[in-house]
Amino acid sequence: MERYAYGDREVISSFFNLVRAHNYGAAFSFLSDAGGWQRWGFSILAAVVSLIISLWIVRLPEGRRLEGLALALILGGALGNLYDRLTLGYVVDFLDFHWSGVHFPAFNVADAGITVGAVLIIIDGFFNQPADSATDSD
Repeated sequence: MERYAYGDREVISSFFNLVRAHNYGAAFSFLSDAGGWQRWGFSILAAVVSLIISLWIVRLPEGRRLEGLALALILGGALGNLYDRLTLGYVVDFLDFHWSGVHFPAFNVADAGITVGAVLIIIDGFFNQPADSATDSD
């Protein structure tokens, strides 16, 4: 944390930099200038979602490995961002991808886990039908 000050940037390659950015809001800095309530609002939301996902994981039937992995990635990301919010008041973003002068918004490993987990949940939904709907023939 001490090596990079807010706004510092280190060029790693032609498409990737390390940067120190603070996100007081949600994805893509949504609500970042909302007056301060978002720190606690997003913290409470992350804590509730983490509890729900934890219960979901505990109740998963055996063999639902892809769904379990997806939920674990989402849970890890939510808890990582929650930790930042509670200890710092913001989420530290540091991964900066760009192409031809256009920068994707900076993000962190927790955000990547949430995103990959969400994609895996969608993929899992295509291949695994809920047990009760598999027997319905209406």
